[in-house]
Amino acid sequence: MPTPSGDLPAENCTRCPDPAGNDKTGVMGVLEQQRDYVLRTVEERGVRLIRLWFTDVLGNLKSFAISPAELENALEDGMSFDGSSIDGFSRIQESDVLAIPDPNTFEVLPWGDPKATEARVFCDIHHLDGSPFHGDPRQVLRRQLDAAHAMGYTFYVAPDIEFFYFATPERGQIPVTLDEGGFFDLTTTDVAGSLRKQTIRTLETMSIPVEYSFHEDAPSQHEIDLRHTDALTMADSIMTFRLVVKEVAATNGVHATFMPKPLEGVQGSGMHVHLSLFEGDENAFYDAHDPNNLSPVAKSFMAGLLRHAAEITAITNQTVNSYKRLVPGFEAPVHISWARNNRSGLIRVPIPKRGNPSATRIEYRSPDPACNPYLAFAVLLAAGLRGVREGYELAPESDANLFEMSDAELSKLGIDQLPQSLSDSLKVMEGSELVQEALGEHIFEWFLRNKRSEWRAYKTHVSAFEIDRYLKAL
Repeated sequence: MPTPSGDLPAENCTRCPDPAGNDKTGVMGVLEQQRDYVLRTVEERGVRLIRLWFTDVLGNLKSFAISPAELENALEDGMSFDGSSIDGFSRIQESDVLAIPDPNTFEVLPWGDPKATEARVFCDIHHLDGSPFHGDPRQVLRRQLDAAHAMGYTFYVAPDIEFFYFATPERGQIPVTLDEGGFFDLTTTDVAGSLRKQTIRTLETMSIPVEYSFHEDAPSQHEIDLRHTDALTMADSIMTFRLVVKEVAATNGVHATFMPKPLEGVQGSGMHVHLSLFEGDENAFYDAHDPNNLSPVAKSFMAGLLRHAAEITAITNQTVNSYKRLVPGFEAPVHISWARNNRSGLIRVPIPKRGNPSATRIEYRSPDPACNPYLAFAVLLAAGLRGVREGYELAPESDANLFEMSDAELSKLGIDQLPQSLSDSLKVMEGSELVQEALGEHIFEWFLRNKRSEWRAYKTHVSAFEIDRYLKAL
């Protein structure tokens, strides 16, 4: 599959604090300039409504709207709202929280009534006293990015996002595909090709650059790859991406879904993420003297991901359905291993074209597009940085096709598997000091409660598979 390969200029990361902690006055000056730009744009473009966006713990996009008259006050002091109404946020007795807009995320929405233009801005959620709210996924990622900055690093991410288009479904109906295409098929006469084009144009209108798009392997399955940027910007971009894909599809009478495994017998949808650390303008993962061009930092980061992979899987793959994708034979990784160009392992090390040092990166292949990107990036970074701090040693490369190996052969090589169900993932996560520290107690405890409830509901559900297989035979 195509993979990001361009340069990663750290100086363009306008939303990342200075890793050395310098020039605070300059940072505040940039923030003031951005606020002025937002206010001026609202006036000049005739924006009638500004939507304040944030997410709940599971990564569902939430929003409330304000008028332009309230915007300046919102940018300065935030807007209070009832957090107890948001799943995973506050309890009734501590309900009110503040949504503080991040002016760097302001964009005019390219849909809706052209005579009543709307815009959106992502928010950080705070307590009324101004302190960060522990139930805000965006704040969770910010904490991990601060930890990386304290070590001198900027964390870059580029996701390959897969999804399906279906005819608008009826309740209980098997999804109806729109095409029978496969990898890279040119479906010029299909509605799906037009939908992808419209989606890309809309994303780029909203300052989200796209690197690749193409038809994926399964019928009616597609992939759009976003160009690398810092992790916080990318998490915001993924939230916008999911809405844009669905909005464009719905406008054309089609249903788009990021469900990890909507069809039986074909591959599911993943969200492979390309990861790298930069020290200023230098790629901390690159070493010209290593046979694989991987630095000691890159190897320890990979070792951290591999050692803690099982612990973070409940976050990167958070639904019951996620584990219908993580099975052998459908390209999704099952085995906790790494290789340079082996897609059966959890981590792949792509070979940069023309040996470009800036493009040296690793690809973590298990996440799916139903995850909360803020939490997923936070635990990935936490695991990798733990490996760097503690000098974890990277296991040998596993370049064989692991799907063709027996359990005994895998065990002999010391290759473990990812958890095989949501229940298994939650059990491993519950004992993880790393995940608890990365998420904070508030989100860690709530996530476990919510997902255990989902698993209990799934266990008592009687599926069509069981009716077809057992009702008459038993």
